[in-house]
Amino acid sequence: MENSFISYIEESIKRNWDLDALTDYKGATLQYKDVARKIEKVHILFEESGIKKGDKIAICGRNSSHWGVTFLATLTYGAVAVPILHEFKADNVHHIVNHSEAKLLFVGDMVWENLNEAAMPLLHGIVLMNDFSLLVSRSRKLTHAREHLNEMFGQKFPKNFRTEHVKYHQDQPDELAVINYTSGTTSYSKGVMLPYRSLWSNTRFAYEVLDLKPEDKIVSMLPMAHMYGLAFEFIYEFTAGCHIYFLTRMPSPKIIFQAFADVKPRIIISVPLIIEKIIKKSVLPKLETPTMKILMKVPIVNDKIKATVREQIINGFGGNFKVVIVGGAAFNHEVEMFLKMIDFPYTVGYGMTECGPIITYEDWTRFAPGSCGKAAPRMEVKILSPDPAHVVGEIVCKGPNVMLGYYKNEEATRQVLDEDGWMHTGDLGIIDEEGNLFIKGRSKNMILGASGQNIYPEEIEDKLNNMPYVAESIVVQQNDKLVGLVYPDFDDAFAHGLTNADIERVMEENRVAINAELPAYSQIAKMKIYPEEFEKTPKKSIKRFLYQEAKG
Repeated sequence: MENSFISYIEESIKRNWDLDALTDYKGATLQYKDVARKIEKVHILFEESGIKKGDKIAICGRNSSHWGVTFLATLTYGAVAVPILHEFKADNVHHIVNHSEAKLLFVGDMVWENLNEAAMPLLHGIVLMNDFSLLVSRSRKLTHAREHLNEMFGQKFPKNFRTEHVKYHQDQPDELAVINYTSGTTSYSKGVMLPYRSLWSNTRFAYEVLDLKPEDKIVSMLPMAHMYGLAFEFIYEFTAGCHIYFLTRMPSPKIIFQAFADVKPRIIISVPLIIEKIIKKSVLPKLETPTMKILMKVPIVNDKIKATVREQIINGFGGNFKVVIVGGAAFNHEVEMFLKMIDFPYTVGYGMTECGPIITYEDWTRFAPGSCGKAAPRMEVKILSPDPAHVVGEIVCKGPNVMLGYYKNEEATRQVLDEDGWMHTGDLGIIDEEGNLFIKGRSKNMILGASGQNIYPEEIEDKLNNMPYVAESIVVQQNDKLVGLVYPDFDDAFAHGLTNADIERVMEENRVAINAELPAYSQIAKMKIYPEEFEKTPKKSIKRFLYQEAKG
């Protein structure tokens, strides 16, 4: 079927039957035929326990080969996947499971320790992804199916399971495939409904701009619960017959380096912070020496040094990649100029969950520094401004990548999707004569966490503003850390006999208390007290941009 996403999956499994598919780094490997066999068993589990096409299946855990199997099994059955970031706090996970009306929840062992099944009354059962054992079953059919799974599989395929048995659900372009929640907390969480055309178009895009072959290797380090990691470190590579290694632990620069050296990935997908850390830690210090500074000014030596440095960095990334693709946030200007200077193969794309995710991209050989590429194939991008090349305006886009809307939230959908199908991104930018998009600001205030997590400062501010003696607050990012800027309620504090020193102590106590409620990636590193109210717009919202550089 033309433009079918699921046929991409089906054909890859058949074509690459005996090749390695998914490996848990330093752990077990599944070949494509093993993935197919596991998908089939999950399908039997779904069928026997009464899961129907269109039912929601929630998936929450660290990246792993079984996470991948669960996701593929859900879509190929015709059910809807609801990936949940494993770093969300338990009540956020409960909320998403309930809001999405998921029938089953697949969890990793780390996640399961903190969850409470009583808080998720709609679930028929909870399955542990490590070995697909049942943690909770509220249905006799589910329990029976799991206990007799191998037997049922044997009855279904008495002669042994072969490629001709692989036959999956046929998807329609506007049919719902995935609901991806942009954040965990109730008030900010929106379930982005992505249809099959979005998954197909994003996968097709990867075929058009990347050139991976069967047996090429890749390291998956971004959370698969985010569309960026899911689309470009898993789905595309799986359909291309690649061998995907999952970093099942927290991806620190050390682990990432080690994995790059072992796996030698053919392509690297990253957020700016990871690349910046690698370059700032291991490369720039060597160039800052007085001798190096002099040598860099001599043209012929300069080219030699550049070539050497480039080679060093390329080897640091495993030495075998075609390109490093950066997305999710703006690149540090110095690091980007440095990469451009040594002719390093990198490019920066732009996207959002609502487009599953890609909006703009350009090949690294034609990429304009400081931009994030041009409109991706099949996508239209424009700037709402009288002079889009010079006057900043809102970025809007249109095309098959765009979502159906937010799940059970028509009002929020209407705010971003207009009658003509244009998606209003809330980001601001300009587009030059060549069609390159330059982002000039996010009107949405989102901050990107170190491993690509979405941090919404408003969520944290809501909590902060309810703390003792806090009148107003803003949360900003400084040197990769979150800082809480607070204007205290001085009148109230002084009325209670507090001194300035007491106020500082209370704010530090507030910081400790709020961190206990926040996931690890959005902890507040320090509080800074402001002596007067924050400046506001006529609509009474704080002018955040004035405080981004707040020193202290």
